[in-house]
Formats: sequence, C-alpha cells, structure tokens
Amino acid sequence: MITLFYAKGTAALAPHILLEDAGAAYETRLLDFSASEQQSPDYLAINPKGRVPALITAEGTLTETPAILAYIAQIFPSASLAPADPFGFAEAQAFNLYLAATVHVNHAHKQRGSRWTDDTAAQETMRENVPATMTECARIIEQHYLKGPWVMGESYSMCDAYLFVVTRWMKVDGVNLDAFTALTAHFNAMQDRPAVMKVMQMHI
Repeated sequence: MITLFYAKGTAALAPHILLEDAGAAYETRLLDFSASEQQSPDYLAINPKGRVPALITAEGTLTETPAILAYIAQIFPSASLAPADPFGFAEAQAFNLYLAATVHVNHAHKQRGSRWTDDTAAQETMRENVPATMTECARIIEQHYLKGPWVMGESYSMCDAYLFVVTRWMKVDGVNLDAFTALTAHFNAMQDRPAVMKVMQMHI
C-alpha cells in the first residue's frame, strides 16, 4: 500500500491528485504544520527534511515533488500520466523541475524568508518582491511552457497536477491571472476534473 504524507496548502496536493488520476490504491496521513507535526521525531524518521510530500512505497520512501510525480506516472503506465518517449519525458521533467526549483522558491519568499536570511529587512524585501517574481513565472509558463490545453499539449500529464498547485499559489501571491488567459483556462479545466474535486475536499 502506498502512503502519502501531506499538509494542506503544500505541493503535496500534486501527487495526491496524480494518485487519484492513476486509480492507485493508497492511503494518506495529514500533518498539522500549525502543531509542527512535520518536525516530530516520528516524521523526521520518514523525511529528515521535515517537509511534505513524502511517499512510502514497498521499495522505500520518496521525497521531492518531481520525483514522486515521475514515480507515480511510471508505476501506472496505463494511466498515461507522462510522455513515453525519452525526450517528451525530459520535457515534462524540465517543467516540473522549474516549478520546484524556481517557482516554489519564489512563493516561499512570502512566508519563509528566514530559510535564506536572518535579516528582517531582507525578509521584508523578499515578501514585497513575490508578486513581481511570481508574475514573471506566470509569464514564462504561459508563453514558453504551457502548450495548451494541457502543459504537454493535447494530453493530460503529471505536469498539470503540479501546475494546478502553483496557480493556486499565484492567486494568493498577487498575480493578476486575468492577464494570463491560457493559465486561467488550465486552472478552470483542472478544477472540473473528478480527481481534483475529490482530493480538494481534503486540502481545504
């Protein structure tokens, strides 16, 4: 049995959606960040970084959203959640890694600037820059990544679950999504998917 450790408002929403898309047999464990459960000894034994998501599998534990998404897509090939050809898969990975390494970091500057500096003035500057940096990410995604209607074009993939999470963040990070019609259309299409509607009940 696969077990997903998650917390509300986090990137763990993406693999949760993908598990539903895949028709996987899985269970979930909700961590309460307000009670610092992610720093408990029991959870740190699972993920020493004290973050989510973490996916427990028969082969071991996986962390980091792009790795978990790729794993789910590969163990459920019949669900066609990732391109089968090497170049297409690399393109999908490039997109997910951009979300993880750049967009997620920009988003984290809003509330977690202390990860990078103890200077409170610098933290405030990071917070003030979030609308601009996240808007630039939205522009790059819309103009250079989102092929439409889904990230990879006509076929839904693991990238779409991750982009849905990021777009939710953009909505609260000061991005004017009215300026990004393709991104808005993607977000609306995601909200209508049965897997998303089911999983969102556990993330609000």
